[in-house]
Amino acid sequence: MPYRKRRRQYNRPGDAHELTFSCHRRLPLLSKDRTREWFIEALSRARLHWQFDLWAYVIMPEHAHVLLLPRRPEYDIGAIWKAIKLSVSRRAMDFLRVNAPQWLERLKVVWPTGRTEYHFWLQGGGYDRNIDNPRTAWRSVLYMHNNPVRRGLVANPEDWYWSSARWYAGFGDAKLAMDGSPPDPPDDVY
Repeated sequence: MPYRKRRRQYNRPGDAHELTFSCHRRLPLLSKDRTREWFIEALSRARLHWQFDLWAYVIMPEHAHVLLLPRRPEYDIGAIWKAIKLSVSRRAMDFLRVNAPQWLERLKVVWPTGRTEYHFWLQGGGYDRNIDNPRTAWRSVLYMHNNPVRRGLVANPEDWYWSSARWYAGFGDAKLAMDGSPPDPPDDVY
């Protein structure tokens, strides 16, 4: 069986988590509004069930970033991660089987044992960084919000509909309301 990279997770009370979800083979599986809506819905359900504050997010065509702060003193960031990923993956696979079965071949993984799987997300985890100070948290928010600008998808962060930048800018049509924001940043963050 091939080596599988493991993602280290640290469940430290009081730490925020910056999570990155990457699509299988960096395919643009999050480029359709329906799939982005599934991600938003999964994030909303996970937020209620696992009791975390959502501070920022952005959904790009082939990956997504989330910044969250667990409210419980004891939590499992892996369970939060799985709740979001599994829900999106199942809905996407069900949709593809019915509406675009030709896409399944691009998501196919055949193991040496002959077992066949279909992957929506990049295998082996993703990126999970604990954040324990306001400067780093705000830099994470700014990095996320500027991602669509750096990629040339929009001119301004708040123009990207699939980002918390719209909420921070005060637009009423933001897909998700944040549960507040990181503590006040030092002046040199901006």
